[in-house]
Amino acid sequence: MASANPLHNQSFRKLFMAQVIALLGTGLSTVGLTLLAYEMAGGNAAAVLGTALAFKMLAYVFFAPIIGGLAHRFARKPLLITMDICRALIIVAIPLVSELWQIYLLIFSLNLFSAGFTPVIAATIPEILPEQRQYTRALSMSRLAYDLESLLSPLLAGVALLFMSYSGLFVANSIAFGISAGLILVTALPPVADVDRPGNLWHQISFGVRAYLRTPRLRGLLALYLGVASASAMVIVNTVVYVREYLGGSEFDVAMALGAAGLGSMLAALAVPRILERVSDRGVMLSGSVAMAAGLLLVAGGPGYYAMLAVWFLVGLGWSLVQTPAGRVVNRSSSNSDRSAYFSAQFALSHACWLLFYLVAGQLGSSLGVEFTALLLAINVAVCAVIAAMIWPRSDREVLMHTHPETSHEHLHYHDLHHDHEHEGWEGPEPHSHPHRHRSLRHAHRYVIDDHHAIWPGSS
Repeated sequence: MASANPLHNQSFRKLFMAQVIALLGTGLSTVGLTLLAYEMAGGNAAAVLGTALAFKMLAYVFFAPIIGGLAHRFARKPLLITMDICRALIIVAIPLVSELWQIYLLIFSLNLFSAGFTPVIAATIPEILPEQRQYTRALSMSRLAYDLESLLSPLLAGVALLFMSYSGLFVANSIAFGISAGLILVTALPPVADVDRPGNLWHQISFGVRAYLRTPRLRGLLALYLGVASASAMVIVNTVVYVREYLGGSEFDVAMALGAAGLGSMLAALAVPRILERVSDRGVMLSGSVAMAAGLLLVAGGPGYYAMLAVWFLVGLGWSLVQTPAGRVVNRSSSNSDRSAYFSAQFALSHACWLLFYLVAGQLGSSLGVEFTALLLAINVAVCAVIAAMIWPRSDREVLMHTHPETSHEHLHYHDLHHDHEHEGWEGPEPHSHPHRHRSLRHAHRYVIDDHHAIWPGSS
């Protein structure tokens, strides 16, 4: 039996090291960007950072589906290395800017490549780790890496600034991307599955999002992510206001409150692999939504500082219970050949949720107050959880009986249960492409939305 520890897999170990190094580098440059914004804009630095983050989210939302829909056209390793090198070149240019618009352009460009890189890596890991327990632990480690980056990067940046200017932080991030590219270069990656997706360029680009939204469990996942975005936006945007203005706390108190949410998230990520051996993905994720809604509801009651630490711990635990198993849900909803498109759709749609609720949490917090905003967002998390429970069937079977109508088309294919037809000898070896007819067929197998299964069984 294969070890449950994914680090025993050499390919995953290298990819995980590349992810961690790139994350730490990105964390350093985030601190550097804050200092650069203050140098260029002074007291208006918050507006500059907010605009830069908005450009980041827009790049994620609009570019991820494009690269996901076209990823099957490119060899995986050169694609990932190219995106890492582009990120390295862009980030090292940021200290050279002299105008604010240049910052926005570089941040947008940088995150275009991140929007391509991250989902393709996410789609590659389940192919490297096909065993479910290994893959679940890999997702847990990935969640931990993100949480540790948010906690450790400011500390590492502070130490680095004792010996260099903030410009050096961008150089360090560029080096981190270069190391990531080097690790990918020496990693054995599975080849991209042969795909000849019918339809025009727009059909290919939009395939991932369309397929995602036609899958009931993924629509439920998206509803849960609307709740995650509500809760995490509340923590990120309004913690400083509540701690400093309402409680009269210090900057250290703000950091501790944010750290409490991060600690809750990390502990949940550590526990999730063991929990999922007994509870379904759906059950774990709905429980996370309940924890987030309860935490925000407690904030609406105006807790004191130490109570708020416990509440933020609960909220962080809740959002990790939702986010950590998400990769499993996307993976079981997609075929090997379409996995990059699905993960890119997940990446884009989840970040669209954050883009929306960063704005909502900020505007409501400023106009209605933090406590009333927490109440409204708690209600939203609860409503999203109810919607998810209704959309995502409790008996979420993978093998479904379904009917194929008779149809004719042409695309690259192997002979399988969907392609059982006669040949005249000129068609060439498989996979091959030629006009062919599908007879009407009713059968059952693991069902995912793809080029031969456009509608979920039972959907109108």
